[in-house]
Amino acid sequence: MTAPLLLKGFEVEMFTGRPDGTVVGCADDVARALPGFMVEPDRRNLEYATPPAADYHQQLRQLLEPRRTLRAWLRQRGLTLVPGSCLSLGDSRHFERSDPTNPYHSLIERAYGARVATASVHLNFGIGDPEQLMAACRLMRCEGALLLALSACSPFLDGRATGAHSQRWRQFPITPPWIPLFLGHSHYIRWMEEQLQLGAMHNVRHLWCSVRPNGRRRPYEIDRVEVRICDLLDDPLELLAVASFCELRLLQLLANPGRQDPLWASTMDADALAALADRNDQAASQHSLAAQLHHWRDGHVLTAAQWLHQSLQDVQGMAESWGLEGWLQPLHGIVRKGNRSMRWLRSHGEGESIRAIVRREAVALERREREIHQRLCEGPPVTPCFAPTTSLAAP
Repeated sequence: MTAPLLLKGFEVEMFTGRPDGTVVGCADDVARALPGFMVEPDRRNLEYATPPAADYHQQLRQLLEPRRTLRAWLRQRGLTLVPGSCLSLGDSRHFERSDPTNPYHSLIERAYGARVATASVHLNFGIGDPEQLMAACRLMRCEGALLLALSACSPFLDGRATGAHSQRWRQFPITPPWIPLFLGHSHYIRWMEEQLQLGAMHNVRHLWCSVRPNGRRRPYEIDRVEVRICDLLDDPLELLAVASFCELRLLQLLANPGRQDPLWASTMDADALAALADRNDQAASQHSLAAQLHHWRDGHVLTAAQWLHQSLQDVQGMAESWGLEGWLQPLHGIVRKGNRSMRWLRSHGEGESIRAIVRREAVALERREREIHQRLCEGPPVTPCFAPTTSLAAP
């Protein structure tokens, strides 16, 4: 294809801690010491973001380089990056403020406490036309459960299995509690203004949901769709695989909105679609790939794994045309053999302790990053099908 791929960028949140898996907060110290790192309200997790770029190889480098800098800083203090999207071995009963002087953080602590002490990744895709962007938000919201099913990695909290595959999404405080499927840009603007007037949102950033429009002056100037539902995809190639799937679905939408925009292609109205999407998200948070979901086209029931298998087949031709088939490849293994939560729960069911699982995966993640970086620096160009040698990357 000669037309460019979409600009994209990622916001990555991660926990820091000791090699034994114990979470230790230091986000405020990291943000002061290292450029490009940002604090979350709870200092036990921190965030970095990649600059917008369409090219997947460039995004791979941008995902890895900040972590190399961060790991060197952490290593000097006997710390590492801890996998998972919840406080697997932590204490979720208390809140560790990263910035005691920040009034917005005070609001979050009072309203939500440690429910927000989670780690995730947000995927941003640039779409300049506001109406196309709103259609992209509709599609991503109606298929967000699939992305959560692929990425689920928070089955543990406070040293126990919670019974959910994404405890993060189970405790995530959707704000406001009911968010419509936006009919267009003007609807989004009116609704945002109303929520701010009512006090349901503290500011324009306080729209906490699975997918939202974003831009320099939201709600009025928007230029990207922000997918927020994913648990932490800490393996860069798995993250880029999910991103390539999202991008292919968005390209299908832009090429044929009448067929792919749920507002026009569903038998249901907008309110029914919003309710269906929310129920699907909750089902995926509980059972991930095994969840029984309702398809947005007509409400028929299928598992997340079945839906993903169908969707991967549907995007295959476009993936080949756009040169994305390799980047997409890791998803086939996840669908076939299970996501991170499913693998961890299998190990736990076979007798491995949660601490041992987290410790092992923390080591595997660091090794995985070194392997990919070495291939980037010393060998031929990294391909998404690069054979993993760690349990973390191999489903």
